[in-house]
Order: sequence, then structure tokens, then C-alpha cells
Amino acid sequence: MTTVQIPAGSVELDGELILPPHAAGVVLFSHGSGSSRFSPRNTYVAKMLQQRGIGTLLFDLLTHAEDRDYDMRFDIDLLTQRLLAATAWLLANPETKALKIGYFGASTGAAAALQAAAKMNRIVSAVVSRGGRPDLAGSPALSQVIAPTLLVVGGNDYGVIELNERAFALMRCEKELILVPGATHLFEEPGTLEQAASHAADWFLKYLQ
Repeated sequence: MTTVQIPAGSVELDGELILPPHAAGVVLFSHGSGSSRFSPRNTYVAKMLQQRGIGTLLFDLLTHAEDRDYDMRFDIDLLTQRLLAATAWLLANPETKALKIGYFGASTGAAAALQAAAKMNRIVSAVVSRGGRPDLAGSPALSQVIAPTLLVVGGNDYGVIELNERAFALMRCEKELILVPGATHLFEEPGTLEQAASHAADWFLKYLQ
């Protein structure tokens, strides 16, 4: 594991880069509101990706001071800019610049991932949203995403399922929507997070190879 600092405008964001030998690509994690690079759910998914030969970059989208501001947690445009800064860092880093890039977004982070994917065009090879709010990316961005996108939603996450279905209908890229049976929003039910992580790993392996 390499601890990194990612410049993003006037701030530096702390991150952790892990690259398995002969990595198939690297996945940038865009976490949700009130979460950080230490999110246990994202860390679990990251470990499964690493075991499947995929590199991961977990980083804080907000500084400690910014994260105390509730409104900043839901500033999708700001989160998108931070994700773009981290993407630029990966493209400039000698260890990662030749690797294909994927985005994994959760909650509001999924909206930022899709907005960033729309802006990065062909640089982003795949996107996965887990329990995300892709609807918050907005119709223009959703229709502009060309990276193959997987939306994973809890089968019992009522309300969020419908928001994902609406966003899914607006997307023109290669796409899939998977409902994990019995799972609620945070995938806390036994075995559900494992299923979500496995779906994500399969998707990234397919498109980052």
C-alpha cells in the first residue's frame, strides 16, 4: 500500500493506492456523504477487487474541515471536480498512467462518478454504482456517459430502486441494473455486500482487461 497526497485546487487529499502485480486496471473509489477512504464497505469491496487483480485508489473527496460542512457533502459538482483531480493524478503517476481506469461510486459518490465519467469521455473504461444516487448526476451527464455502467441496488432499498431505474433509462451506454435480493441501502444484511462486491469485480474485470 502506498499513501498518497492528491492535489486538488487549493487542497491536498489523502489517499491509499494498492496495485496488485500485473494489475488489470485501477479503480477509483468515490464514496458517499459522511464517508471517507476508511469506509468499511468500500474497503471490503476494494479488497475483493485487489484479490481479483485490480488496483484500487481510495481517497478522501473532502478535507476534514470540509467534511464538517453538511452542504459540501452533497455538492456533486465539487465532488466531481475532486474525482477529476484524482483521475488526472492517476494519469500522471508513472505506476498507473498505462492502466485502464474505473470508477466505483456509492451513495452521492455515484453521481460524482457518473458526472466525471461524462466529462472524461473515453478515459474511463467502466463505472459501478453501489446503492448509489445516479439520478443526482443529472440528465445531461447521464446521457453523455459512454463507459459501460453497472448499477447495483438493494432489492429492498425502496425509493432508491426507482431513482436508479429512472437514471438507467436515461443512459445510452452499455449498462446493467442488478438488484441484490434482501439487501437494504447499506447492504448490511449477511452476504449482500459480498454479492455486490462480486458483481462489481466481474464488471471491472470484463472492461478493464
